[in-house]
Amino acid sequence: MTGKSQLEEAVCFAALNVPDLNLRVRFLDRACAGDERLRAAVEEMLLAHADAENFFAKGRAAVDIPELDAQAAAVLKESSGSLDFADEQIGCHVGRYRLVQKIGEGGCGVVYLAEQEEPVRRLVALKVIRMGMDTKSVIARFEAERQALAMMDHPNIARVLDAGATQTGRPFFVMELVRGTRITKYCDENNLDTIHRLELFIQVCRAIQHAHQKSVIHRDIKPSNILVTLHDGVPVPKVIDFGIAKATEGRLTDNTFFTTCEQFVGTPAYMSPEQAEIHGLDVDTRSDIYSLGVLLYELLTGRTPFDTNILIKSGLEQMRRTLREEEPLLPSTMITSLGPTELMLAARQRRSEPPKLISEIKGDLDWIAMKALEKERARRYETANGLAMDVQRYLDSEPVLARPPSRFYRLQKLVRRNKIVFAAGGAVALALLAGLGLSTWLFFREREALQREASLRSEAEDRAKITQAVMLVNQEKYDDADQVLNQVHSFPANPTLDCVSALRSVGEWLALQGRWQQSAERYAALLRIDKLNNLGQIAFDYQSYGVVWAKVGGREQYDLFRQTAVTNFYETPVNGVFIACLQFAATKPQLDRLKPMADYLESHSDSPAPNHVSQWIFMPLALWHYRIGDYAGAFEWAQRGQEQKNKFPACDADLHLIAAMTDFQRGQITEACAELAEGRQEIETKTQSGLEHGKAEAGYWFDWVFASVLFEEARALIACDSPPSR
Repeated sequence: MTGKSQLEEAVCFAALNVPDLNLRVRFLDRACAGDERLRAAVEEMLLAHADAENFFAKGRAAVDIPELDAQAAAVLKESSGSLDFADEQIGCHVGRYRLVQKIGEGGCGVVYLAEQEEPVRRLVALKVIRMGMDTKSVIARFEAERQALAMMDHPNIARVLDAGATQTGRPFFVMELVRGTRITKYCDENNLDTIHRLELFIQVCRAIQHAHQKSVIHRDIKPSNILVTLHDGVPVPKVIDFGIAKATEGRLTDNTFFTTCEQFVGTPAYMSPEQAEIHGLDVDTRSDIYSLGVLLYELLTGRTPFDTNILIKSGLEQMRRTLREEEPLLPSTMITSLGPTELMLAARQRRSEPPKLISEIKGDLDWIAMKALEKERARRYETANGLAMDVQRYLDSEPVLARPPSRFYRLQKLVRRNKIVFAAGGAVALALLAGLGLSTWLFFREREALQREASLRSEAEDRAKITQAVMLVNQEKYDDADQVLNQVHSFPANPTLDCVSALRSVGEWLALQGRWQQSAERYAALLRIDKLNNLGQIAFDYQSYGVVWAKVGGREQYDLFRQTAVTNFYETPVNGVFIACLQFAATKPQLDRLKPMADYLESHSDSPAPNHVSQWIFMPLALWHYRIGDYAGAFEWAQRGQEQKNKFPACDADLHLIAAMTDFQRGQITEACAELAEGRQEIETKTQSGLEHGKAEAGYWFDWVFASVLFEEARALIACDSPPSR
């Protein structure tokens, strides 16, 4: 190795040990002493050795400085003699804190594990400005971080406990000690599935929302700044390191100092397009939304949207261009593009199989992530809470707000990337359009008139058919009425009571005939147009529709029905709707949405009501507790229902079946079989001659269908009896 190349390496490694970018520039000015070739070689080596996580903020050398020749040693001794970066000594005291161990360091500060000795003894994290880093800009940034953290009061953000200055006058502050693992590593090491990863991500979003509400932008959201720690065995993410936070209103401190021009603030792979601009001043809370989108992308795929190493090696201008203009792959496409080994590893770390993982991410999760990663801030989620709510909608199997970009928006992006080509083509097209404009306008006006006329004609024909169906129902010609209703193209948004009644009557008649699929279609149309004015009647309609889908065997359609029912009656508990939603087992999110209804019924279970009301309250409460796995509670509610003096056969049959299933779950097989036989006997007695409309005292037809479906569930579970006769 020549002396020249050894000098280049020595200056490079020494520069990497200067953590502050401004001081590093001053160091290179002295070390290179006007030697442009040496300066260029060293800067090229610095780029090659840069670590993606800390290239712009940290920069600690990965290897020791090699033994130097005389020239290199002299240059380094002369150029670095005034730069003293000595840290505090382990074991010494800073205020009332004894330093135990160095646990991290950044561009301007060192973080120690420290022991607080009074007034309480505990372990904390103490951050102090490094020796030699006490410039005006560094102190301003350090004070800003302390002030930003002091403003926070959130369980997912590390808290500031104390602040002060060392004996040499360097400021420090004391934080809650977070013993954790960065969020992506924690998820991978514990093989968390996608649902549990999203639940952690929602907590992170809410922490960032809290910071935004305190008018603080984090500006460096990345996995290493989100640590997951365990509280009583429950994983809790903690957001740390507000070292480059920015105030959206006023200043964090009186010493707030603008970032040097041309200096990046943040980590490239997680940096928003506007944050990557040269000035970096036009940054608001939506920059953090972008970084959260990158984090979500990485939690889903194990990769960032843009490869970190490629970003670093491409240089500053190309990096900015990539972040501003290039569209990342969809998360599901990124997963698909992995090699077989990487794909299998990614799936295993998420407790899934490759096809299932791709299917799980494709669609809603793709669009949620891509909406957060939009280049244009106005198209991202407006708040971190908005992002969290859309992820929660996905977990609750509800429609998400994120949707694929429209064709018009994609066309805009294409035009922006090919301005010259589209400008030339546009000039030609404009000339053609000018000639065709008038005739085209007239053509569309005529077509609109024809469409309006056709629409009015169709509406009139539909009204006539509905009127005909109502007349046939009044004559009890239900089959003929059903055939007429089949010819209706669209039921009116504001139907008459006769229209609603006709649909209900035909739907019930079809159910009594055992024509379940056709009955389901009538009830579906009914529930789309009924305005929920009569809660008692609409409860009957929901119960009817629920049991009809149970008989059709369409669990997917039944789940969609249950989701609609919970949404419509979330704040207006109706007993019949609650019963309809408990026909089959539900997921935990669905059960969580049903809980307000259960709470409402429990609060009214001891009110002085007629016995027939209270018995119909006890039955769904018993089934609710069974569905959530509270078998003791389910048995207690079922027993209370059975103890009522006034027995209503359909409800009593349900209570026997619920008691049978709870007995079986608690290991009481003999009692379970006895209860099952009781329920079976009541169902056979009622249904052996077929279904009829029924009445409140004996049970309506949908009450007995509900009981028979519940019997099938109990019989399959207990396996000690045969099905009731039909």
